[in-house]
Amino acid sequence: MLATGLPAVALGLLLLFTGDFTARTQWTVAGLIAGTWLIGAFAVQERVVRPLQTLSNLLAALGEADYSTRARGARPDDALGLAYWEVNRLTETLRARRLDSVEAEALLRRVIAEIHAAIFAFDGAGALQLVNRAGEALLGRPSDALVGSAADDLGLAAYLAGPSERIEEVVFPGKAGRWEIRRRQFRQGGRPHDLLVINDLSAVLREEERQAWRRLVRVLSHEINNSLAPIKSIAESLRGVLDHAAGGTGGSDDDFARGLAIIADRSESLRRFMASYARLARLPPPSFAPVRVEDLVRRVAGLERRRPVTVREGPKMVIRADRDQVEQLLINVIANAVDAVQETDGDVTITWSVERSALEIRVDDGGPGLPDPSNLFVPFFTTKPGGSGIGLVLSRQIAEAHGGSLVVENRSDRTGCTARLRVPVSDRDRRQPVGVA
Repeated sequence: MLATGLPAVALGLLLLFTGDFTARTQWTVAGLIAGTWLIGAFAVQERVVRPLQTLSNLLAALGEADYSTRARGARPDDALGLAYWEVNRLTETLRARRLDSVEAEALLRRVIAEIHAAIFAFDGAGALQLVNRAGEALLGRPSDALVGSAADDLGLAAYLAGPSERIEEVVFPGKAGRWEIRRRQFRQGGRPHDLLVINDLSAVLREEERQAWRRLVRVLSHEINNSLAPIKSIAESLRGVLDHAAGGTGGSDDDFARGLAIIADRSESLRRFMASYARLARLPPPSFAPVRVEDLVRRVAGLERRRPVTVREGPKMVIRADRDQVEQLLINVIANAVDAVQETDGDVTITWSVERSALEIRVDDGGPGLPDPSNLFVPFFTTKPGGSGIGLVLSRQIAEAHGGSLVVENRSDRTGCTARLRVPVSDRDRRQPVGVA
């Protein structure tokens, strides 16, 4: 700004000092010229340079995604004010778009978190970048411990290659079952990423299976009970009449009486048979309450009278569960274990532990093992004389109603079977005083 007025100042001083003026006049006028020059230069700088600096600062803030700064004096009636006005309007537009983007991202994260399917997002190097709550439960670890981990370390590397869609039986740390696994690619920051979606099909398939069995049981119960009631009533009436007329003696009369007794007995057995099947359709939802695990396990183990059940101590903790339903589940499992060791004179043990946000209650037996594990959870299938074939089916239904799972498999260390009940627990459950139950 000083250089702009320099030619005029130099010309004025030249005319001043070459003219016929006294020295006092020359220096006084020279001082006025210099002062006016300096004051004008600084005024011009304040008028031109400072607004440009302000505009530069505004653009720098926009470049750093800071949309809180505004320029004063913005008005569309002069060039500089119009520039301020346009920058302010651009800042407001970008701020609104950023707010919309943040809200949309928050909504997307909330939707992903609430989806029941497990969702994993990996970058090009195979490191996990995003996981939802279902994914945390599937791997049995919180997101803080998962994000940044390699797919190999998580046991998911095999699903980032091969077919993009598949259905497999897989045992994950948090749950075992039949899964639909889908992989898709997307780009972020110009780089390829992999999106892995793992959906539990076993629960859906079993629910459809249960609904079909419920409908079937209702029809069978209705039709069979309608026929059994009069058959049993008439058979008992005829036997009473025969006993009264023959005095309870006589060969043919005895045969007739035995036949009627068999009809009545089998009618009653068939009624009980259908009643046990109908339990599958009437299992109520669990009523959750604090339950001390140690007391629960020891109580169930003490109910078995045919053979002692060894209890191995686990951590002292309280969970929220339906005590009656979980007791019934463990009673069924222990009864199967005791049945298995009757011929081999093996032992039965029960213990519990906490692994990856889940309580695991394990029942081991020293029996002969399972010749065909695939039929274990088939409703009405049984190899035991007089068995109904619904014990394990009902037990798995109870486990899944608690958000857990029940797995029965052959032991790897010796002959026999292992039944594992897994129920999710929270940090609050682990910290709860053991006296609360």
